[in-house]
Amino acid sequence: MSPKHIVFKKVSHDKSVTVYMAKRDFVDHCDFVDPVDGVILIDPLQLQGRKVYVMLSCTFRYGRQDMDVMGVAFRRDLFLVTRQVYPELQDKDTLTHTKIQKKLLQKLGDNAFPFFFEFPDNLPCSVTMQPGPLDVGKKCAVEFEVKAFCGENRDEKINKQSSVRLSIRKIQFSPALSDVAPVAETTFEFLMSENPLHVKMSLPKETFYHGEPVKVNVDITNSSSRNIKNISLSVEQVTNVVLYSNDKYVKSVAIEETEDTVPAGTSLRTDYTLFPVLAYNRERRGLALDGRLKHEDTNLASSSIVKQDVLMDVQGILVSYKVVLRMIACGTLTSSDVCVELPFKLMNPNPEPAKDSETEDMVFEEFKRAYLKGVVYGDDDESPTEA
Repeated sequence: MSPKHIVFKKVSHDKSVTVYMAKRDFVDHCDFVDPVDGVILIDPLQLQGRKVYVMLSCTFRYGRQDMDVMGVAFRRDLFLVTRQVYPELQDKDTLTHTKIQKKLLQKLGDNAFPFFFEFPDNLPCSVTMQPGPLDVGKKCAVEFEVKAFCGENRDEKINKQSSVRLSIRKIQFSPALSDVAPVAETTFEFLMSENPLHVKMSLPKETFYHGEPVKVNVDITNSSSRNIKNISLSVEQVTNVVLYSNDKYVKSVAIEETEDTVPAGTSLRTDYTLFPVLAYNRERRGLALDGRLKHEDTNLASSSIVKQDVLMDVQGILVSYKVVLRMIACGTLTSSDVCVELPFKLMNPNPEPAKDSETEDMVFEEFKRAYLKGVVYGDDDESPTEA
């Protein structure tokens, strides 16, 4: 049996335009990002002389839709580009970039037209902030969308009956695993103590996959006169929200409180295991999650990998992780807090590349507009008022 290629299809209410896309996830490989491509099928009779445009947008929403007041929306377009598809401004062959586009054009006929976009380097990946149990409406998120619409010109108000909206994602996968094991090592000196406290923390690897336990090796050599107690470890998610200012939010997504102690003149060497998974943090408002499509499940947000030369230009939401070791060094008169941090990456593994086959069949998957029971938004992430 020949392999089948899923093609996503969505039709406007008035049947004037239909969008076909071979995928909705576009991978940021750091040195380049998968381009966004597809085909639009038009109905010339329904168009009635209007033009057809396609738009790619990246939006940072930092407030719910019902918070948009006095014409001020709690959102900002980080990237927005619109191109005319029909009447075509260039020859189809010039605009056709992929094999799936060629197959779609052959199958759909003369009223089908290709579109193609490339992402700039400074866009974040799709991230959404987990709402609280009682929160409703659109969430704080970085969202990507492809929209096709009809009109006399690109600037006129879009008629919802003659438009199609498709949410897409910009995602990253784990880079090739490094042989270097992260290590944090430091020495603490205290008043009234001749010798120091030496703490070493290490991980077996730099990158962990979502759902994978994080094993931490802790080596404490206490040559001081202090007694070490209240040893705890946590995995902390650091979320940088970069817009008009740089706001940082730090939340523990896994924590291990221990009863271990290291009296003066002794040492401790042991392993601890932490589980930074969304399943244990479902009710925690404000955690960063990987952006989701439709109503599929997701996971904690993946670590953001940004090229150094564009880091200062990136806006949106950037996520990182670190293991934090905390303890208290108790003396006769005073106590001191001791803290050691070790960054690491939490990501999805890079999937095996799909084999390119000349014989693969196309299977069209419709996007239904009926709303799922108990869900605020429809399949395409549109609100009921927008569908």
